[in-house]
Amino acid sequence: MRKFGLIGYPLRHSFSRKYFTEKFSLEHIRDCSYENYPLTTIGQLPDLILYENIDGLNVTIPYKSAVIRYLDKIDPEADAIGAVNVIKVRRMKDKAELSGFNSDITGIRDTLTPVINSEIKNALVLGTGGSSKAVCYVLEEINVQYTLISREKKSGCLTYPDINPEIIRNTQLIINTTPLGMYPEADSKPDLKYDLLGSKHILFDLVYNPEITTFLRMGKESGCTIISGLKMLHSQAEKSWEIWNNDSF
Repeated sequence: MRKFGLIGYPLRHSFSRKYFTEKFSLEHIRDCSYENYPLTTIGQLPDLILYENIDGLNVTIPYKSAVIRYLDKIDPEADAIGAVNVIKVRRMKDKAELSGFNSDITGIRDTLTPVINSEIKNALVLGTGGSSKAVCYVLEEINVQYTLISREKKSGCLTYPDINPEIIRNTQLIINTTPLGMYPEADSKPDLKYDLLGSKHILFDLVYNPEITTFLRMGKESGCTIISGLKMLHSQAEKSWEIWNNDSF
């Protein structure tokens, strides 16, 4: 039996186990299992790899950057943004070699490409974690300027109170990369002036549980185009599966 899974903490918000379990059933993949591994510290990873005989892992909050120091190899895109959400495990005699990749980039690219046009020039990226880095990487690829928004004052970032009406007017795309709105805290949302939003705005939420977050619901009520995180989830999950099963990675 080949074993795959998800590391992070906590993991009650994740759909990955459900996604892969259904995939294995629908596609008649009978020699694989997928489990959640809630690690209270990233230092537990080596024992997990050793004792659970893992073949591949997904990585979620808060370990997408911290996991890098445990890797033997890292893909150039993941290295460029400093965040990994896929680990491929190769076993050679008594040693396990860990290679890191970032399938969030694929998921974000696949989600944004169909909606990007020449009128979309500026974006606000809410949050500065590992997912935010993947978003910024894709925005640079598609030539959309972006401004990072943080709850705390940081170099190169604005804070939420800094988002004035002029910034909103000059922004066409707003992307939430924070956990705000994620189950079970589904009522939480980024601190935006939602009454300033309108039909020219596109709101994309990387949160997928619930599918329509408070951030997206309030945007829709203001006339915005909204994009849930489900398409990204499916795309990045399939990229993970490709990485685990293709010898070219």
